[in-house]
This record gives sequence, structure tokens and C-alpha cells, in this order.
Amino acid sequence: MGCLPVLLLFSLGLGIGHLIAGDAGALWGAGIGLLLGLLAMGLFIKALRGRR
Repeated sequence: MGCLPVLLLFSLGLGIGHLIAGDAGALWGAGIGLLLGLLAMGLFIKALRGRR
């Protein structure tokens, strides 16, 4: 579950970016998706550690 948001948001950003602005948009979308995925993974891990 920790790595799943990274893969999903990367792919989703790539697809949306490609639909909106072609190849350059795909690169930007993939980068933004990767960043958001890493942030979501960090928040998820932090939430799991705080549940003790």
C-alpha cells in the first residue's frame, strides 16, 4: 500500500498530461504525479506510525 500511490499517480499524471499538452505535458504530468505519490506515501506511513 505504501508504494501504490506512487505508481498510480505517476501513471495518471502521465496520461492526463499527454491528453492536455502532448509529450511535454506527459513529462510534466509524470513529474507532478511522482511528487504527489511520494507525498501521499509519506503521509500514509506517518499515519500508520501514529496509530500505536
